[in-house]
Amino acid sequence: MRNIAIYLTYLGTAYHGWQVQKELTTVAGTLEAAAGKLLGHRVHMTGCGRTDAGVHARVYLANFRTESTIPVERLPYALNTHLPADIVVTGAREVSDGFNAIGSCVRKEYTYLIYNSRIRDPFYVNRAWFYPKHLDERIMQAAGQQFVGTHDFAAVRSVGTEVKSTVRTVYDYQVRRSGDLIALKVSANGFLYNMARAMAGTVVYAAEGKFPPEAIGEILASGNRTAAGPTVPGGGLYMTHLWYDNGTEKFELAAPEMV
Repeated sequence: MRNIAIYLTYLGTAYHGWQVQKELTTVAGTLEAAAGKLLGHRVHMTGCGRTDAGVHARVYLANFRTESTIPVERLPYALNTHLPADIVVTGAREVSDGFNAIGSCVRKEYTYLIYNSRIRDPFYVNRAWFYPKHLDERIMQAAGQQFVGTHDFAAVRSVGTEVKSTVRTVYDYQVRRSGDLIALKVSANGFLYNMARAMAGTVVYAAEGKFPPEAIGEILASGNRTAAGPTVPGGGLYMTHLWYDNGTEKFELAAPEMV
């Protein structure tokens, strides 16, 4: 039995997130159906993370097991013939039996895009959050920096998937502006449900003057979700970088800079 890892990129607008859901169209469900047609057997895809409804992935990794002898270098082309245009397999590799798309991932990065202009741009609909009030990216950077380190992030997650611990380590939070587009880029050893979007909302609240950037440490310590900013819309969020290291395989998948 071969263990195959495939690299993906997808637009999440038409999907109810990654994970298979009964009677709903999801990225995993669409991919499993395509792989089943190609390989002639049921396929279970293990994804690197549960992206929510409307969330995109510039890079994504999933693995599955098969006895098919199709050469690994041919799999992307073959799978893409069975996939819609908004999901694309960009590469594939055979990995060790113990490799797992989520369990072997040691670090992830998400990028959140804000279109910060008084006039909306139709080409960013469902691709960036339209925000007409001017945002000071310097305040946003100071706010984002407060998330860096190992903290309990219960204050910036939505109630959803049960987890053993809400403690995570954030390695970096960078805010970059290019014209009207602002990118919030955060990497961590793991993300709680809606954590990246709630962090973005909290950074925006700080820029609005609802609390100073330095207050974010107190908000995290309180664990109070209502003290932080809102969970911003899913259409602005992208998975952009993955780091893998399970002792056997060590590699990265990174998207080009978005801003």
